[in-house]
Amino acid sequence: MAAKLKKGDKVIVLAGKDKGKEGEIASVSPATGKAIVTGVNIAIRHVKQSANSQGGRIPQEMPIDMSNLALVDPKEGGPTRVGFRMEGDKKVRYAKKSGAVIDG
Repeated sequence: MAAKLKKGDKVIVLAGKDKGKEGEIASVSPATGKAIVTGVNIAIRHVKQSANSQGGRIPQEMPIDMSNLALVDPKEGGPTRVGFRMEGDKKVRYAKKSGAVIDG
């Protein structure tokens, strides 16, 4: 199945402690069905000091389940689902709410 959300997409969180926050997808893991979103689902990691790094308490973005994310509609700005359609001989993603083409 084709990926509905990709790296670089602007998304909004639908559920969880960061509900309502927006961010950009930094990376996607299709095998686990999770994505890392900038500024969302931040946890404090305690890192030991080494010769290369300072160490201490470092905030780190943790993976969030893709079912809790929705694409931000390019026209309307709210959350929308993603669909696929053929335009000419090219398959493109589009926002189901407004019908706007997302890429391509």
